[in-house]
Formats: sequence, C-alpha cells, structure tokens
Amino acid sequence: MNIVMWVLAGSVLGWVGYAFLGFNEKRSMMVSILIGAVGGFFGGKVLAPMFTATATLPGEFSTAALIFAVAAAAAFLAAGNLISARWGV
Repeated sequence: MNIVMWVLAGSVLGWVGYAFLGFNEKRSMMVSILIGAVGGFFGGKVLAPMFTATATLPGEFSTAALIFAVAAAAAFLAAGNLISARWGV
C-alpha cells in the first residue's frame, strides 16, 4: 500500500508540475509524471528508511515515508527541469 501511495503522490506532483508550473515543457507530460513517480518511489523506499523509523508492521501506512516521497519527487522534478533547460536533454 505504501509503494502505491508513494508512486501515486509522485505522479500527481509530476502532473501538477507540468500543468501548472511548466516543468519539462519541452518534453511531454508523461515524462514529468514518470520523473515524479520514480522520485516518489526513491524517496519512500530509499530515503525514508535512512532518516525515519520504519513502520512496525510491513503493511502499516507511514506518513513520514509519504512526506519523504513527495519531497524526493519534487527534487527529481526540479533537477529534471534544470537539466532540460541547461543541456536540452
């Protein structure tokens, strides 16, 4: 359940970044959604366990992990936008 929430939150953030903030305008909306989803997964799976206590039960929802997933997705989107603007990749 956590992984689905992380990916969904990152995807929504990617869509919002494309639709309202204009991130990755040269590339398609799907690229922004994919970057956000990968960032959300990375933040929830890699960063959250390094900085917070893990959930007691494996299926238990973790708000801290969701916050890390959203922050990592935002960072991935910002980095993707900077790379796209600077090098045109």
